[in-house]
Amino acid sequence: MFTIDFPEFSFKVKTENNKRLIFDVVRKKYVVITPEEWVRQNILHYLVYIKTYPLNFISVEHALKLNGLNKRADILIYNAHYAPALIIECKKPEIVLNQNIFSQAARYNLTLKVAFIAITNGTENMLAKVDLENETHEFLNDFPSYETL
Repeated sequence: MFTIDFPEFSFKVKTENNKRLIFDVVRKKYVVITPEEWVRQNILHYLVYIKTYPLNFISVEHALKLNGLNKRADILIYNAHYAPALIIECKKPEIVLNQNIFSQAARYNLTLKVAFIAITNGTENMLAKVDLENETHEFLNDFPSYETL
């Protein structure tokens, strides 16, 4: 596991119908701020503004089918060839990251076949480079540069 010292990002926040909303730069709309959404917005800002991942290669709440069931990956990053490259599952800060949560993201990879899988609770992060051919993975200490996806 590794930590990210998130800088103080400048989020667009507003209140509407007694609900606090935050502007999602990927979906280009305001969404309700939940603890999980706060984590998602911080990691999105980190990837876009610090790691320079292009916005138009990011999907939020990406729908997929797994064993006939409808599921959603929190964040899916596509590489420059428009192939899925990185899945990120976001959990609220009080959720302790463990193998079960990592396995949830890994199950999504049965469908998506990405090279990188990550989980985050905003404080701790687990990221692995996946070797699909040998069905192994290696844990990493930071998100890769976009060019290496």
